[in-house]
Amino acid sequence: MSANPRSQPPSFSWSVRVYWEDTDAGGVVYYANYLKFLERARTEWLSSLGLEQDQMARDAGVVFVVRRVAADFLMPARFNDRLQVRSQLLELGRASLSMAQQVLRGDDLLLQAQVKVACVRHAGFRPARIPDLVSQAFGAVI
Repeated sequence: MSANPRSQPPSFSWSVRVYWEDTDAGGVVYYANYLKFLERARTEWLSSLGLEQDQMARDAGVVFVVRRVAADFLMPARFNDRLQVRSQLLELGRASLSMAQQVLRGDDLLLQAQVKVACVRHAGFRPARIPDLVSQAFGAVI
């Protein structure tokens, strides 16, 4: 029996440097800024697949919005740290996708999160089916 090529979910890694503006008065990354790092990594992942969110809004009439975030803050990041934000697709549904995301500094896991993103119509923000081009792009990396 051959190995299932779909056994490993698609994933993406993006580098980020911690700037002074990301930190609190103690030089530690302010907790809400981790959400920005996660968002940027998801945006960069889509872009790496040839999916620009402004084009999807214009051409397909849909945008992605965060529906749910569950995050565990495990260790602090500090000013000037170089971090990796890893994203892994967990589920691709008809109108949403779920992913696991991690923020690492070297081998140290700083944050782990599960994020559910919904696809909605740009006009009215009602749920919408994920466009085939998105499903196909993720399918190409599965």
